[in-house]
Amino acid sequence: MAPRKAVDRELSKEMIMEAARDLFAKKGYQHVSMRQIAQELKYSHGAIYYHFKNKAALFYAMVEDHFQILNEILDSIMEQHLYDREKLHQIMLGFIEFGLTHQSHYEIMFLIKDEEVQFYLSEGPNKSYQKFAQSLFILSGKKMSLQDIWSVFLSLHGFVTHYCRTVNNYSEVRGIAEAHVKFLLKGIEPIS
Repeated sequence: MAPRKAVDRELSKEMIMEAARDLFAKKGYQHVSMRQIAQELKYSHGAIYYHFKNKAALFYAMVEDHFQILNEILDSIMEQHLYDREKLHQIMLGFIEFGLTHQSHYEIMFLIKDEEVQFYLSEGPNKSYQKFAQSLFILSGKKMSLQDIWSVFLSLHGFVTHYCRTVNNYSEVRGIAEAHVKFLLKGIEPIS
């Protein structure tokens, strides 16, 4: 048996998740194997299993990480010393910016339809949507209904989904995103 060849860098969970994210976004969850992820990284598939017991566990860790990033953006905006209307503006714009800056994250978080991973996609989105909904409700002076909040979310999601396939990053549509958010804010009652 030949000795193992030395590797240039230590394999980390973050490296694995980054390679998997790109492959899942390009090929879909079902069409990616742990072996393919290992090949992408030029490691043995055993090295991947050292960090994740299976593909579903890898996917779950990745989704949790992605929603944590989105939640931190929402928390950061809520902690800013701004008028409520400006915070509303920043939250909506922050959601769009996240989606178009992290397109492969967004696709995995919100657009994968694979039945095997739907279980993993219920908790993260629910927590983030709840945080988003609570923020809008509070910042609107408790005047927005759940239906109104859901409509705003769907409008933002539709914007991100539409541009995800046609732009490389948020900066390409910053002006359009600003206009979209301003339009949405017109539908929200003035905040006292």
